[in-house]
Amino acid sequence: MSDNSHSPLSPDAHYDNVRELYLNAEPALLAAIKRGERKEARSIINRVLVYIYSFGMDRLDLLKAFQLELVVMLSRASVEAGGKPAEIFGQDFEALKELAELSDEEDLCLWLRRMLERSMDAIERNQAFPNSVLLQRALVYMEEHLHQDLSRDEVARAAGLSGSHFSHLIKRHTGKTFTFLLQQKRINRARSLLSGTDDPLADIADQCGFCDQSYFTKIFRKHTGRAPGDFRKAG
Repeated sequence: MSDNSHSPLSPDAHYDNVRELYLNAEPALLAAIKRGERKEARSIINRVLVYIYSFGMDRLDLLKAFQLELVVMLSRASVEAGGKPAEIFGQDFEALKELAELSDEEDLCLWLRRMLERSMDAIERNQAFPNSVLLQRALVYMEEHLHQDLSRDEVARAAGLSGSHFSHLIKRHTGKTFTFLLQQKRINRARSLLSGTDDPLADIADQCGFCDQSYFTKIFRKHTGRAPGDFRKAG
């Protein structure tokens, strides 16, 4: 007898398919929530709901599990953008208690949409979250990922900012462009490694996010007026 535990009609297969959908939808949903784009966030949630219910599952426990995963995703985005868990779930997690008591598929949909609105409201209430704090979050992200290939938009998303607003904040607070600031941070790290380690120049270039030693030397000379090897000797 063949094993059909993962056949297209089995609960496990449904669960795996929905999980795959979440993984695909999560980046766009989180970005829309952090930017406060309600219309786009609602559209993504609606597409996910249609996909879930298109399976025609009558297992309320699985539907609740799927929706709880979505809400965890929503709450994480809201907290990262400055919201507070109590603003989303309630002081004693009343929203989760309400979910446990629901027994109707339509009520489940309404519950999830309310949770989305709460998440967006929590973010909007924290729009007064100082720009300086968001900028600092972005700068910390840059420091932690200097060895990687960083783009302006990636760093902005990590701080819950749009790319254009992030550029504006950098220019206003530092007087520099994102590209110049990133290079400066990388060169500062390179200075420290050149002075405090015996690592080869190629390794230092890699640790600081430069694509190769030649480019590293070019940018280092641009910022310091000296080649990395000369800087190390002088130190």
